[in-house]
Amino acid sequence: MAAIAMLAMFATAPLLMTPVGAQQLSDRAKQIGGKFMCMCGCSQVLTECNHVGCSTSAAMLKELNQSLSRGDSENAITQMFVQEFGTKVYAEPPKSGFSLVAWILPSVYLFVGTGVVVLVIARWRKRPDPLPATSAVNTTGISSEMLERARARVSRETQD
Repeated sequence: MAAIAMLAMFATAPLLMTPVGAQQLSDRAKQIGGKFMCMCGCSQVLTECNHVGCSTSAAMLKELNQSLSRGDSENAITQMFVQEFGTKVYAEPPKSGFSLVAWILPSVYLFVGTGVVVLVIARWRKRPDPLPATSAVNTTGISSEMLERARARVSRETQD
């Protein structure tokens, strides 16, 4: 009986222990960390970097947790990361200043493109209908005699 209890204890102990190097992030840390990119070059959000043993994301998350435990505001943490890594640390561009262009241009492109398509379709619809074949012959100055000679010549030259 004691052997079974010891076996059960050893089997469940690893499940209860936190692995070394794993960090427990609060919901606030996950929320703030989701606004930054991991600077290891993986092009992933900081809290979702999936590189095994990524020291960059671990250091950034540790720094984030320390700042939150000191009581720093989100703006102070953001400024700290921007000073350390530059504006490329943002997961999405800020909605102010020149970066506002990145938010506005897709909508502008959509409206301009839609306008161009509407104008092209309107011009296509306003084009005059092509003239019937009989009136085209008369307006070009080709007589019916010349047309018959051309047809006869074509039929002679194309016979095998």
